[in-house]
Amino acid sequence: MDVKEFQPNEGKEVFIQAGGKTYARHPIKTHFVTVGESYLDLIETYVKPLYQPGDIVSSSEKVCALCQGRVVHEEEVKPGFWAKFLSRFVHQTEAGPGMGLPIKMQFAINVSGLGKVLWAAICAGFDKLRGVHGTFYRMLGEEVRGLDGFYGRDIPMYEHMGVRIPEHPEQVCDEVYEKTGVVLMVVDANDLDQEMMGHGKALEGWSDEQLLDLIRDNPAGQDTEFTPFVLIREVKEGAEIPEEEISAAESAEPESPAVESVAAAEPVEPAGETEV
Repeated sequence: MDVKEFQPNEGKEVFIQAGGKTYARHPIKTHFVTVGESYLDLIETYVKPLYQPGDIVSSSEKVCALCQGRVVHEEEVKPGFWAKFLSRFVHQTEAGPGMGLPIKMQFAINVSGLGKVLWAAICAGFDKLRGVHGTFYRMLGEEVRGLDGFYGRDIPMYEHMGVRIPEHPEQVCDEVYEKTGVVLMVVDANDLDQEMMGHGKALEGWSDEQLLDLIRDNPAGQDTEFTPFVLIREVKEGAEIPEEEISAAESAEPESPAVESVAAAEPVEPAGETEV
C-alpha cells in the first residue's frame, strides 16, 4: 500500500512532521473487538496485508486489554458514599467525565484503598489552588488513570463495562514482532494527551517522546472510528506532499531515528547504529 493511498480519519491529517522527518499515518479499520479475541489474529487479518518492513504500528491500549480480558463489569463495582461524594468534585474534560463518574471513583477506591484516594483528593485540591492539575491521577497511578469505559456516549457498548490497562504491553509487542514481524507500540491516546504504555525491543533506539510525536494529533480518533491500529511510514525525501496536509508534532525531542526497510527478523535500528 503506497502512502498516496493512506486515508485519515475525519478531522485528522495523513502526514506529520516529527524529529526533522515526515511520516504518513493510515488508521486501520477493524470490526468491533470484543473480550478474549486474539491480538495476533487481529494483526494478521488487518495489519499484515498493509504492512511493509520499516513501518511502525501504533495500537490502542484498549484493544490489547480487551484481548487479555482486562475488563471490569458494572455489577462488580457498586459505588458507595465516598465514591458518590468525591466524584462530584472532579473536573471533567472534553475526553469524558473520568472520575466524575461514581462507578469509576469506586474502582479507584477498590484498587488503591479509601485512605489513599482521600489523601490524593486532598492533595489535588491544594494543588489545584496553585494551578497544578493531574495530581489525583499521578498519585493513584496508571491502573486508576488508565481505566476506560463505563461511559456510552461515544461507544454504547462500553456503557456498562470498564476496560483496564493492558498487562505487560512490552511483552505483547515483542510477541507480535516475533510471530508476525510487525513492529508495534501500545499507546493510550486521545485528542488531549498521549501516553506510551509500552513498545518492544525492535524500537529500543527510540525514546517514548519520539514515538509519541508520530501520533501527537491522535490520528486514530476517539469516537466510533473503530481504528485501533495506525500504520506509520516514513516518507522518503523528494516525495511531493502538499504543505497544508502536514501536521506538526510539538516536541523538543531530537531527530527521530531512521526507520530502515529491514527484514521482519531484524529490529528497527536507530540512525548511525546499524551494524554492517
